[in-house]
Amino acid sequence: MSAPGGTLPAQRRGAARGWAPLARRAAAAPRSLGRLLAVTGTVFLLSSLLTFGLGALSGANPAAAVLGDTATPADIARMQHQFGLDRPLVTQYFSWLGHVLTGDFGRSWFTSVPVSDSIGQALPVDLSIAGLALLLAVLVGGGAGIAAALNSGGRIDRTVTLVCSVLGTLPPFVLAIGLIVLFSVQLGALPSGGYVPFATGPGQWLRYAILPAFALSLDAAASIARQLRTSLVGELRENYVTGAVMRGFSARRVLFGHVLRNAAGPALTVLGMSVPAILGGAVVTERIFNLPGIAQLSLQSAEQHDIPVVQGTLLVTVVVVLLANVAVNAALTALNPAARRGPAPEAATAEGSPS
Repeated sequence: MSAPGGTLPAQRRGAARGWAPLARRAAAAPRSLGRLLAVTGTVFLLSSLLTFGLGALSGANPAAAVLGDTATPADIARMQHQFGLDRPLVTQYFSWLGHVLTGDFGRSWFTSVPVSDSIGQALPVDLSIAGLALLLAVLVGGGAGIAAALNSGGRIDRTVTLVCSVLGTLPPFVLAIGLIVLFSVQLGALPSGGYVPFATGPGQWLRYAILPAFALSLDAAASIARQLRTSLVGELRENYVTGAVMRGFSARRVLFGHVLRNAAGPALTVLGMSVPAILGGAVVTERIFNLPGIAQLSLQSAEQHDIPVVQGTLLVTVVVVLLANVAVNAALTALNPAARRGPAPEAATAEGSPS
């Protein structure tokens, strides 16, 4: 038996309209994921081709380097055959790529150690330092951006803008040296270099990781603060914020439940773009803090013309950046206000409101 006045059918129609945006988002999710994976796969293939091409065009001759000046042409030819360097470049590339896709990056020309083993020892150092740097960038930059937006035009806003402008001009190695002078030389509170694995003890790991991570995070934190501040100032002026306040929602709920989610898109994009910058800055930072990371492994291998190690470290770095971009794109899709809201607020109100 239906309710008087057709109330039940109207409720059903309202529920159906409420589920419609979720159904559209669910249908669009596989297409978005497919496009993202297609782009990521294409970039990976192009990066692998470029990485292999750089090694092939370097002119490095491992046979002559390993055997020395006393090697005969027959010895050099035999070792080139052993390394597979006497085959056509196209054949070498597809053979190398096939092994890479199974996790086999070959062996070092000089030590015969599997490249995957060397990367497996060095990569956790970079991942832990970069992960801590990104966490610090989010916490410091996010907090500064929120404080500046809530005090737009005030003293805090001007201070945050000035500090971010200064930090944006300083390279990580300058910040690293300054942090060592302050916290290691002057205060003696933290070690100036070295690394302790996380498995040894989180506290010890943090003591050695905090300075290099902080040095790498400040530029990203400054960019996140600027972008978040600009986005928040614009969102705080939107009509839905005024409506939420008039309905009695607390300022904290409005900020963290609605405004921050809508304004986080540009800051997340900056965070994704910071991953290559952090990994690039690790080359100098690892040297300053004496970290046995993948950047130092790549640099030492390049100096020795150990092409398999260089190719492996470069390709693994590309994969890390691609995975970070996939994670950022997934977060942006989840936070996309247009996808989340579905129909325009006015239309939804008009359709869902009782007559």
